[in-house]
Amino acid sequence: MGISSTYAVFVNGKFCKDPMQANADDFTFRGLNLPGNTSNPVGSNVTLVNVDRLKGLNTLGISLARIDYAPYGGLNPPHTHPRATEILVVVKGSLHVGFVTSNPPKLFTKTLHVGDVFVFPIGLIHFQLNVANTNAIAFAGLSSQNPGTITIANAVFGSDPAINPDVLTKAFQVDKNLVDYLQKQFWPEN
Repeated sequence: MGISSTYAVFVNGKFCKDPMQANADDFTFRGLNLPGNTSNPVGSNVTLVNVDRLKGLNTLGISLARIDYAPYGGLNPPHTHPRATEILVVVKGSLHVGFVTSNPPKLFTKTLHVGDVFVFPIGLIHFQLNVANTNAIAFAGLSSQNPGTITIANAVFGSDPAINPDVLTKAFQVDKNLVDYLQKQFWPEN
């Protein structure tokens, strides 16, 4: 398939539209007012607006996400963004949030309420847990048009092909049966 004549340059892995062909739709995304489905094993849903969903973000170095959390226990599981720092603001509910520094690991945590803001530095493992008995909502700004997400449990136990169980048994200092069990679980993307 040929490249459309409305695209002139390939930048940051995306084709840039000829500025003379650009229109307001290239800079518009609708739908962050809609709640995400949290009826999954972790009880959260991330609606990411990155360059794949909003073409006008190309070369701007930013993206945005809405995160919905099920009542008490909805979790955005430990994950990292290899290409972005994240700033999170709570707009509904209360969240227990935290991140872990690189070696030696140190945990920074805080309970946030409506209007509170927390920053997760680039590349560090972080999480959010709903500690309220109601749904919670947060918005996150990310310092990349394509921040990437590596969910730790998915990467370690849900890779395809699977990581050799001997590696995980030794790394986590657990019984091979536990590693086998974890590798057989369904690891949902969030």
